Amino acid sequence: MIEKKEILRKNLDEVIWNIEQARVEVSEHHIVKLVAVGKYSDEESIKTLYELGQRAFGENQVQQLATRMQNLDDLPIEWHMLGHLQSNKINKLLELRPSLLQSLDSIKLAKSLNKRLVEKNQTMNALLQINSANEESKSGVGVDEAIDIYQQIKQECSNINLKGVMSIGAHTQDIKEIQKSFELTYSIYEKLVKNGATTCSMGMSNDYELAIKCGSNLVRIGSKIFKER
Repeated sequence: MIEKKEILRKNLDEVIWNIEQARVEVSEHHIVKLVAVGKYSDEESIKTLYELGQRAFGENQVQQLATRMQNLDDLPIEWHMLGHLQSNKINKLLELRPSLLQSLDSIKLAKSLNKRLVEKNQTMNALLQINSANEESKSGVGVDEAIDIYQQIKQECSNINLKGVMSIGAHTQDIKEIQKSFELTYSIYEKLVKNGATTCSMGMSNDYELAIKCGSNLVRIGSKIFKER
């Protein structure tokens, strides 16, 4: 167990160092939040990372999030829901009350979610997911409609607190394409700042440094933190 803790410490330190390097290239005042993605890990590792100072964790599935929250409920972890939310899982997510739903990926889902929130007299923080790489395999609203949909959710879904945007970098080895998808998302985010947007969530294990240099202020990192060397 000591060896595993040291591996996790080393991984976390390395990621934080890389975030710092990228952040300072943007500006000394640019703050970046790290969300550790527990998808491929176990609860013991999450507990260890918490001891090492990591506070925000994310899961891709509602059921996994529920299990983790229940088994680690003695720790005041800041939980994020990251994956696609099926409408039949909305009630379950509402019970869990995560700090942030990062994957609000359509106006239809927003309306369904808001309806249940109103019924339960709850609110939820969320990010609008943008499919800036325009890939069929990815969820999210299109680049051209993102601003209109964001404003529509703001106006029509009073129990959803939209905090900004989220996107996944282009699925390619071409750095220029990945960069382009991040820059597109960031340009939308910049336009939404006047609508109260404060979070631009971009970047995962393989591209988080590039995402930060393109303006991301929240990165979602799994394998780079949890991998065992």
